[in-house]
Amino acid sequence: MHRVCWLLGMHKAILLDLGRVLIDFDFRRGYRALEGLCPYTAEEMPRRLASTGLVERFETGLVEPCDFVDQMCRILELQVAYDQFREIWSSIFTDILIPGSMLEGLHRRYRLVLVSNTNALHFEMIRETYRDLLRHFDALVLSYEVHAMKPRPEIFQAAVERAGCRPEECFYTDDIAAYVEGARRMGIDAVAFESRMQLEGEMRRRGIEWEQKKTGRDGGETPGL
Repeated sequence: MHRVCWLLGMHKAILLDLGRVLIDFDFRRGYRALEGLCPYTAEEMPRRLASTGLVERFETGLVEPCDFVDQMCRILELQVAYDQFREIWSSIFTDILIPGSMLEGLHRRYRLVLVSNTNALHFEMIRETYRDLLRHFDALVLSYEVHAMKPRPEIFQAAVERAGCRPEECFYTDDIAAYVEGARRMGIDAVAFESRMQLEGEMRRRGIEWEQKKTGRDGGETPGL
């Protein structure tokens, strides 16, 4: 089991994953949208892509967006223009899981860092659609920019450097257990994300606060709703 070695109030930075932590997503939406534009079903497409390593190379910044789309079209025999593919490929994102109000509260007290395995096409859309969420972050550590994907230590090292504190002063959450373990191996206090309510409980156990304080009638501060 992971040994708990943090102390209440010791955290100085909050590191958050993007997909299925900050924003939910479903890759099947993208594959289903590509059906009819190629001879393969939504179930067949990821199997054809898996053996090529193309998506991984794209998410580590080794392939430019135009080249990625060209290679995708060849592999899947797609008949689609670049802009149409970009829109379809970025249709996977759905609901916001951690609201802006919580991010705003955390940002008032801690350095906030986004740590994501992502690519240039997806993050271009994220910047356009979810800019109100991203504005709360002090730093963005993106796999295609740092040329390393979780759970490699290089991406977590970059996150700690952007956080500007020691690894044990960082709190991190991710929905993938292997990535949580990768962060822990770097000395980061990390937990698996299950839900907003579960995350709030993990944070409160550590003394991590985000609620806005309201002034009571006696002039003291009381927790906001």
